[in-house]
Parts: sequence; structure tokens; C-alpha cells
Amino acid sequence: MAFVPKRTKEKEPAGYKSLYIKEKLIKEIEKIAKENNTSFNNVVISMIEQCLDKK
Repeated sequence: MAFVPKRTKEKEPAGYKSLYIKEKLIKEIEKIAKENNTSFNNVVISMIEQCLDKK
């Protein structure tokens, strides 16, 4: 099953963190974001949330 980012939610309190990501991953994430008409950040957050929900 292909990954599909979650729709953008209402603003919730959030924090700021920096991540060092390989260029290859950045390009893949940017492609997913473009295909789904959403932001890079939303794709990354959706991926993290999906992984944490499976624990």
C-alpha cells in the first residue's frame, strides 16, 4: 500500500527540531509532497505519526 500523508490539521501547539536528512530522502519526500499537494513538513509528520501508531 502506498504512503498517503494525512490532511493538514488545525494548528496545535508545536515545537521546533532540526533534522539532518540525506539528500536522497529529501528528494523522495519532496516528490511525495508535490504529488499530494502538501508540504514537506506534513509528509514527514505524517510518516512519523504512522510509524508511532504501529507500536
